Amino acid sequence: MNLAHTTHLLYLHGFRSSPRSTKAQQMAHLARQVPGLTWWCPALPPSPKAAAELILEGTRDWPALTSVVMGSSLGGYYATWLAAQRHWRAVVINPATQPGRDLSGYIGQHTCWHDPDQSFDFTQDHVKELADLASPVQRFGSQVMPLIAKGDELLDWREMVARYPDSPGVLCEGGDHAFSDFETYMPDILAFLGLARPGLEAQTVKSS
Repeated sequence: MNLAHTTHLLYLHGFRSSPRSTKAQQMAHLARQVPGLTWWCPALPPSPKAAAELILEGTRDWPALTSVVMGSSLGGYYATWLAAQRHWRAVVINPATQPGRDLSGYIGQHTCWHDPDQSFDFTQDHVKELADLASPVQRFGSQVMPLIAKGDELLDWREMVARYPDSPGVLCEGGDHAFSDFETYMPDILAFLGLARPGLEAQTVKSS
């Protein structure tokens, strides 16, 4: 891929999250500064099957060689699946590696993190759908850049590291599941995705 000419950027949020998340908003701000860059951060449905269909349909006409994807937590699992499908470069932030196992304890009704007035049901069928999105690729190498915090309070950092052997990434001492110091690594992220531009500035954003 010619990283100097990345034209399309997809961001996939995590479980209970939304396009209003801090990281998504930071990336949206940066995307607006890149002339001609197509940016998309869809609101993903709770059904993994429906989410996959939305992602595939929404990116169906995106160019194979100049599109990239980012994902956080469950969105990182989706991004890994898509990277295997499309051979895109991907940045995954504290990515879920065993979501069927980890989310099986969350079956029931949940509120949306950024809009508590909205709720959704997460079902046993949804857990089963996650297995269908497991990527058969075992070693992504330089195609994927994982950002992993040892202090993640929800996911085991060792499993995340083991999922992406040989991939260039960041392993942070401490930190948290939200990867709150995400902005610190923005230059490396933009360089990896082929989006680095002179004068491109990150913005401190607080999730609402």
